[in-house]
Amino acid sequence: MKSGVRARLRELAEKRPLIIIAAIGCAAATAAAAAPLSQPEHRAVVATAVEQAVSVVAPEAPAPAPLELVWKGEDFDGDGRADICNPTGQAPRGEDAYGEGEFGARRDGGSRRHEGVDYVAKAGQPVASPISGYVTKIGYAYSGDANLKFVEVTNPALRIAARVFYVNPKVEVGEPVAMGKPIGTARSLQRKYPGGMTDHVHLEVIDRRGVRIDAQKIITAEYRPVEPTTVLATAD
Repeated sequence: MKSGVRARLRELAEKRPLIIIAAIGCAAATAAAAAPLSQPEHRAVVATAVEQAVSVVAPEAPAPAPLELVWKGEDFDGDGRADICNPTGQAPRGEDAYGEGEFGARRDGGSRRHEGVDYVAKAGQPVASPISGYVTKIGYAYSGDANLKFVEVTNPALRIAARVFYVNPKVEVGEPVAMGKPIGTARSLQRKYPGGMTDHVHLEVIDRRGVRIDAQKIITAEYRPVEPTTVLATAD
């Protein structure tokens, strides 16, 4: 009997001994019915019968549960709920023709450091407010360029602010906004940076001292099983 079949029988015998005993008995009866056979032929008949029995009784491995990427924001005030979220729901910008989008990445040949995190975005997609608060400023990302703007949201209770660059604002200064709700749509950067920059929004998180915080340390990613959806039956 082949070693692989023998090992599989031992494994199944621990779980389903009665089924395996019946399978081996069936194999022996099959071999006896096929007599007279030579010893090699006899072994081949038994092995084939056992393999067929194992294929019938062996349970199929369950399919792995599907996973989804979930972004988890930091709970600053300890109330058990996140106080910051990913503005686009996509990953930070990786390396492209213009550099990298991580916090502290080199800019202008190393003369300065990147003060935010770039989150990949598709031009025209909704951009969510990273925090709850009030719109305290709408400005221009670059002087002399009226196409690329930023929205600043401040949370007085948490004493933090967030600036989201490269958006077409859909809010006004003084307007209250809730975390996760749209504040505008993403703008394309292809005209400003032709030749290979990934479209994205630039997020800066500013603490009460005016210091920039690395958003990737307070907005983290993890994979979770997809929750099954319940389909409700409807009457015809």
